[in-house]
Amino acid sequence: MKKLLFITPELPYPPQSGGKVKSLKLLEALAERYEVTLVSPLKLDDADYRPAFEKQSPCVQHVHRRIDVSRSAKSLLGSYLRGTPLNVHRSYDAALAQQVRRLAPSHDVIFLDHYEVSAYLPDNYRGMVVYHAHNAYHQIWDRYARLPGNPAFRIAALLESRRVRRAEEKIAHRADLVFASPNDTETLVESGISPSKISHTYHLGDDSQLRLPQLEFSATRKKLMYVGLLGWEANVVGLLWFIESVWPRLLQEHPDLEFDIVGKNPDQRLIDAVAIYPNIRLRGFVEDLQEIYRDSRVSIAPLLFGSGMKVKVLDAMARGIPTVTTPVGAEGVDYANNRHLSVATNADDMALATLQLLVDETLWNRMRDESRRLIGERYTWRQLFSSMHDALDNVFLEKHAKELSNNRCSSEMLQHA
Repeated sequence: MKKLLFITPELPYPPQSGGKVKSLKLLEALAERYEVTLVSPLKLDDADYRPAFEKQSPCVQHVHRRIDVSRSAKSLLGSYLRGTPLNVHRSYDAALAQQVRRLAPSHDVIFLDHYEVSAYLPDNYRGMVVYHAHNAYHQIWDRYARLPGNPAFRIAALLESRRVRRAEEKIAHRADLVFASPNDTETLVESGISPSKISHTYHLGDDSQLRLPQLEFSATRKKLMYVGLLGWEANVVGLLWFIESVWPRLLQEHPDLEFDIVGKNPDQRLIDAVAIYPNIRLRGFVEDLQEIYRDSRVSIAPLLFGSGMKVKVLDAMARGIPTVTTPVGAEGVDYANNRHLSVATNADDMALATLQLLVDETLWNRMRDESRRLIGERYTWRQLFSSMHDALDNVFLEKHAKELSNNRCSSEMLQHA
């Protein structure tokens, strides 16, 4: 069995974000065909979850180091001094890099899970290099820079976008295989990456929900729901916009409307924003989301910036809860508007779409059925990992054929010398 070194910027557990869900499921799929060694820094409360993760991990070895580099002006300055993007700087540890250099020669594959860990790739590594681009992160910074706000923050975000793009392009050029979402592929090709090197991948939701009984309009309440990490800036900014610009319009029509926001560690700005609305509840971390799904009538995903497919959207679709989102929230999903998703480009449209789903049972039922059908046909983990395994196998064959050809040429040159 081939050996694979999987390097990721944080412990992929508990699976409470789209990135961690993808990384954990990917580890499980790779472990079916490879002996996987996991390398990751331990950030924030990762160390608390390490025992539980390793107890059920499919990996044969775990290599970790505690890293505590905050997202701050000091860290940003340090990243400029090191000549790396901020999140590469925040994920790097010299001692951990030394362990990677020691392990690398005995592994057939180094799998770089996020661009943030690109600095761990040894310069002299000759095995197969795979880059898994979870998102086009430079787009997140670029879109953030275009939002109204502090000019200094906007300039800093724009500069970071350029640094991140260079880092993403550099590791994509170095890799033998790049996994990226279809909507991120165009940017990579524009930077000179061969389309033949790129294999499409997705961030998917909990497709096991497709096996659950369908929800019924009559069993729901006039309640909205949102699930996401409440410290992630894209989620915070989107929710603040929704609460300020959309929620008051909904209350005018439905004063009894409720809104459950699920996620741990809410940003203080969110806590302050919901304080004046007794019917908006910050529910914190909820172990079993079915208790939220069962009686919610509409799921919302009011994202103004970000990149890649949004697991919160796919999860709601798989469960059959009609979802109102933005073009950013629907990115990467092959949807038809008001069939699979309701996609709104401004506050007025988001309010109107939400109001319609609160009362229109026929539309609600159609979106429930069509969204579940789309997930089942196009966006399941089994389908995804089958195609990813095929891509890995093909690159192994190509590298092996190239090595045989090079060895043959070298042998012929020696014979003629």
